[in-house]
Amino acid sequence: MHMDIALIGVPIDLGANRRGVDMGPSALRYAGLQKALSDLGHTVADLGDLVVPGPEHSDPGHPSARYLKEIVEVCRELSRRVADVVKAGRVPLVLGGDHSLSVGTVSGVRQVHPNTGIIWLDAHGDFNTPDTTPSGNVHGMSLAALLGLGAEELVACSAGRPVQPEQTVLIGVRDLDDGERELLRKTGVRVFTMQEVDRLGLPAVMDQALDRLRKHVDRIHLSLDLDVFEPDLAPGVGTPKSGGLTYREGHLAMEMIAELGMLISMELVEVNPILDEANRTARLAVDMARSALGAQVL
Repeated sequence: MHMDIALIGVPIDLGANRRGVDMGPSALRYAGLQKALSDLGHTVADLGDLVVPGPEHSDPGHPSARYLKEIVEVCRELSRRVADVVKAGRVPLVLGGDHSLSVGTVSGVRQVHPNTGIIWLDAHGDFNTPDTTPSGNVHGMSLAALLGLGAEELVACSAGRPVQPEQTVLIGVRDLDDGERELLRKTGVRVFTMQEVDRLGLPAVMDQALDRLRKHVDRIHLSLDLDVFEPDLAPGVGTPKSGGLTYREGHLAMEMIAELGMLISMELVEVNPILDEANRTARLAVDMARSALGAQVL
């Protein structure tokens, strides 16, 4: 199905603890993202990058939520841009940048379509708050904030429309902090760990995840953190964790999401070209975006 896709770059690394992920949007463009999607028959416009301050020109603020003020400002601007894109009937594809930007992407989509759910593919839960975080890195708090937990300023980006636990699934998780593990249990968010992927198989996990969302949402936002993959496949990420998805499992997950026909927005995050090898991680992200947006073998 033809889509009108808008690329939005968010060169932010304020939420992470390693520099370089701010160059992710450039790496994804260099990997041929726009042409790859255009070749599928989609209309693709690159709307450029948001202006994001660097840590050299920012005050880290409280150590339990570093650079929170600047991150909130970026997320508010991203939310406005994404909402405008969605109102125009286009599909926003946001290029990161660290995972803190998801607060802006999802908030913008849900301004227009408040019954949008989330598929969050990630090695981590991103479900910390300033009270539970061991690092103070806001990219590890973004999903919790979208569900109304954590720093008030970040939660406020959702404008009183928090995502509900039954509207959220996490897939590929294999590294949780103690505090976020407890919060995930309390909220009842469905988490498919890599243990379940190994035991049940990726097709069964995706069937369960998509069936759960289909019952509670009208549309789906896909947040793809490249560290969900095995580090040998995606070396260019800031927080790699062994035991991740394979190349073929990633494609199958994307293909099943595409087949459902509910995808309204997507983001590719945590690509760090400084840590990468010949832009392999960005090229992997482009491959995954193609599958999520309708590429077929036959």
